[in-house]
Amino acid sequence: MPIAVDIDVMLARRKMSVGELADRVGITPANLAVLKNGRAKAVRFATLAALCEVLDCQPGDLLRWEAEEAAGG
Repeated sequence: MPIAVDIDVMLARRKMSVGELADRVGITPANLAVLKNGRAKAVRFATLAALCEVLDCQPGDLLRWEAEEAAGG
């Protein structure tokens, strides 16, 4: 998929665990893991906004587009 998810980068920068982020955002750790690992097919804007609020970042800090060749496709 040409959309790369960088939640793990922001978690490391904020020194926060997946469990803490999930609690603060209001989603399950399993659903956050699906999103974090790039297996999600969609993300609600409300969830993206909550992630940005908790991580104090912009949506572009969490999601980026990669050309198909670079993404391994």
